[in-house]
Amino acid sequence: MKADKPAAQKRHKCFEETHLAMIETAVRLISEKGLEALSIAAVTREMGMNRTTFYYHFESRDALINEVKVWSAEKLAEAFDDSRPQRERIDYITRFVLENPDVVKLWIEELITGGDVRNSYPHWDALVNGIAQSTGSRTGEDAIDPEVFSVILLTSAIVGPLVFRNSVDPGADIGTIVERFRGERVRQLKEVDLLSR
Repeated sequence: MKADKPAAQKRHKCFEETHLAMIETAVRLISEKGLEALSIAAVTREMGMNRTTFYYHFESRDALINEVKVWSAEKLAEAFDDSRPQRERIDYITRFVLENPDVVKLWIEELITGGDVRNSYPHWDALVNGIAQSTGSRTGEDAIDPEVFSVILLTSAIVGPLVFRNSVDPGADIGTIVERFRGERVRQLKEVDLLSR
């Protein structure tokens, strides 16, 4: 029986690696060609696999799209990981949004169509609680509503770079946009005493 355990673990690891590779292939296809270009045939062709393998991992194209949404939520959550310097996190989220606009649009659609925000952004409670702790001593007109402020932070970090690149300065390169957003975000966070490291 012990001899079977490593083989089972290896099969499980291979399944997970293939599953993730399929999600990342879907992300790349969506980012390069748009959601309309994502099909079971496109994913299997890109990966050199057959449809049976696809269906072993996902029951449908929609199931794959749902996994892409989960993947994007996890990637966006990395921008709020306190172990990284704040400026690095600001750069990360801005760059991710600009490099994956169609994937981010899926995430935004999920976020605005209703349901619990935690389904789209699993770290919601930590974000709100962190803002509440950091700004809890403010009173009166200076008081900050942690939930509303969290919505503003999250949406401006995700929607802002796309609006800027698509409608304000379409010719700007990603590095320039990242730098400009970092500067403005740092200024805003300093204004409300939320800038760390």
